[in-house]
Amino acid sequence: MNFNDLGLEPELVSAVAAHGYTTPTPIQAGAIPPVLAGRDLLAGAQTGTGKTAAFVLPLLQLLGAAEGRAPRALVLAPTRELAAQILESVRVYGVNKRLRARVIFGGVGEQPQIDGLKTGCDLLIATPGRLLDLAERGFANLSEVRHFVLDEADRMLDMGFIHDIKRVIRRLPGKRQNLMFSATYTPDIRTLAARILVNPAQVEVTPPNSTVERVTQLAYRVAKDDKRHLLVHLFENGANGEGPWYQALVFTRTKHGANRLSQQLERAGIRSAAIHGNKSQAARTRALADFKAGKLAALVATEVASRGLDIRELPQVVNYELPNVPEDYVHRIGRTARAGNDGHAVSLVSADEAPLLRDIEKTMRQSVPFAPTPDFARRRFG
Repeated sequence: MNFNDLGLEPELVSAVAAHGYTTPTPIQAGAIPPVLAGRDLLAGAQTGTGKTAAFVLPLLQLLGAAEGRAPRALVLAPTRELAAQILESVRVYGVNKRLRARVIFGGVGEQPQIDGLKTGCDLLIATPGRLLDLAERGFANLSEVRHFVLDEADRMLDMGFIHDIKRVIRRLPGKRQNLMFSATYTPDIRTLAARILVNPAQVEVTPPNSTVERVTQLAYRVAKDDKRHLLVHLFENGANGEGPWYQALVFTRTKHGANRLSQQLERAGIRSAAIHGNKSQAARTRALADFKAGKLAALVATEVASRGLDIRELPQVVNYELPNVPEDYVHRIGRTARAGNDGHAVSLVSADEAPLLRDIEKTMRQSVPFAPTPDFARRRFG
């Protein structure tokens, strides 16, 4: 099967081909035809499966050409990084279309976003908070929305956006097409789907374990106070003697922990930056660009900040601290197994985190093997 078989217009197929894609991913093959047919959709898909193109391509076709000032399609995303990534996909795939796409999110000045909406918008990508703020002040008109996409719905709920989502929906016309994407189908997700979707087509092409199976997982038992020393050792020597690490995405539970660890790694001679919700958008964008360019060896992130990060080739993910929610572990390690690539994930497990690891293993239905903890030097770096 190729993109021509999905019912897409030649100008969209050529835009996709120009970026080297000829064969749709399973989520694209399953989602694009029913969306083009106007059906509601419930899609189970994790990051790295091509899910963004699965709704961007048919939306570009359904919208046609520029029309009016108010947006006719709305994509709601949980983080500004993901919102910006979706806008980039719209621009890439819509290069041959005369459509106006805008993105609005918090953490940056609102006036350029307001000015963009005033000049006209066909497709609006937004995070809930900034969207509601501008809508309530009359700057974002949602009365013409005919296509509504809720991306990473599970993450939305995890971040406490359920009430904001309901407030957004109350501002939309009753007659519209609804598309909902979620990596997991929790009871809360199913309740939300029942509220939003009408007789939806259902596509679930990425079982929870499919990403996990492509990741080589490893854990070390280590005292909490020794984690930073072990992490430096791993950067310098690698895990299981495979050689030094040149890059890794490192997860902490808290913003303060991310800042502190990044500073400690810098003092140990490992170029590092932290990204989290308290960082400005400019700082987050700069840190990600430096990491992609190879200027940083470590990008230290909180769970929320990592969503929407598009890092194609990421050799290592490190769970410096295990997440409290088992599904977050799957999301984390999936960052190193994008679009079918294999990856490596290392977890540093202190004694108090043993129950968290058991919950993670139960969720994945597989165990995470422990490796002998190597001898490492305890350094003075804060």
